Amino acid sequence: MAEVGETFEVEVTGFAHGGLGVARHDGQVVFVAGGLPGEKVQVIVTELGSGGRFVRSDATAVRAASPHRVEPPCQYSAPGGCGGCDLQHAALGYQRELKAAVLAEQFARLTRREISVPVQELPGAQPDGLGTRTRVEFAVSAQGRAGLRRARSHELVEIECCLLGVPGAQGEDVLDRTWRDTTAVDVIVPSVGPRTVVPTPVAAAAPVVTERVEIDGRSLDFHVSARGFWQVHPGAPPAFVASVLRMLNPQPGDRVLDLYAGVGLFAAFLADAVTPLGQVIAVESDADACRHARGNLAAYRNALVIQGRVDDLFGVPRPKRRGAAGQRTSRPRKLRRSPLLPESADLVVLDPPRSGAGQSVCRVIAGLRPRAIAYVACDPAALARDAAYLLDQGYELGEVQAFDAFPMTHHFETIALFTRRA
Repeated sequence: MAEVGETFEVEVTGFAHGGLGVARHDGQVVFVAGGLPGEKVQVIVTELGSGGRFVRSDATAVRAASPHRVEPPCQYSAPGGCGGCDLQHAALGYQRELKAAVLAEQFARLTRREISVPVQELPGAQPDGLGTRTRVEFAVSAQGRAGLRRARSHELVEIECCLLGVPGAQGEDVLDRTWRDTTAVDVIVPSVGPRTVVPTPVAAAAPVVTERVEIDGRSLDFHVSARGFWQVHPGAPPAFVASVLRMLNPQPGDRVLDLYAGVGLFAAFLADAVTPLGQVIAVESDADACRHARGNLAAYRNALVIQGRVDDLFGVPRPKRRGAAGQRTSRPRKLRRSPLLPESADLVVLDPPRSGAGQSVCRVIAGLRPRAIAYVACDPAALARDAAYLLDQGYELGEVQAFDAFPMTHHFETIALFTRRA
């Protein structure tokens, strides 16, 4: 059985969700950071998995390279280096092939359905995959120096610039100064207005920025906290909204639930589509996001914003969390459905956090009997798991689209359509 610090050679035979190559050594599964399928690499073991079933390792030397291997454009991108990018060593087109394979594998494993979905380049992307993030968070060391975290670590890597950021978000005038009483610095380059730099902790409320989204000639502005959630790729918001609108095909008079609604990006365009004859109910747990959503949707009298967790408002149990010793724990609470939520809906938009919606939420959504559900996911495993729940509840998997919203990393976004089985 391998030990931390041990070195040996392996042949990478696969690619796993999480951006790691997969190999075997003496009967153990070896996950290889910096390895690509088809390569022979020397690795050093960095971590042992539970019960010794697998090990994590870093590729320290490439003995036989994949034809898709390239020199990383960033000097800090390497096993043991900055953890912000894990695929810079792969050609951009091949990165998307690997992501598509992960999506297909997750659906085959969890839903028993074969899908083949290409990962699309988003509008506005640079040919080299760099300069695609309008928001970058820099960590700050105890000495006041800004940088980025080492992979799977809280250690800081001091850098000269971050090539993933758009101009203005690469670390200009942030990385070359000392920050006192600061743990992190957020840099935001919004689509409207000036660049904003926000140190943490924030002395007062975080500033508000404006993001503009244009679809089919219609332009809407959204106010969002500088430290709140907004898609970092400039091409993502319009592409995602356009896909959701096309998949759902909302009609005048429809009632739509927008769950995990953020600042109302989908809700605003949906409220316009269903006309005053219809209704859009946006549910969001974050207080700041709800406040901005109410302002962003103020022009739509057919839109309602409800603050609260989706599972709480539907009166279903929260997913249990693991305690300090690994036991699953949960705090007892009363389960009561909010009277503000309708008993039925025509359409549902699901845009949950990385952990996904979960079985209880999927079951209650299916109970609303919407004719269509658009699921926006940043984690393919959580999406495939929830897809299996929805399929069991009488829904069919329709169109699936995947977008390369995070080039140079293993992350991507997927939008899946589910329609009620006749």
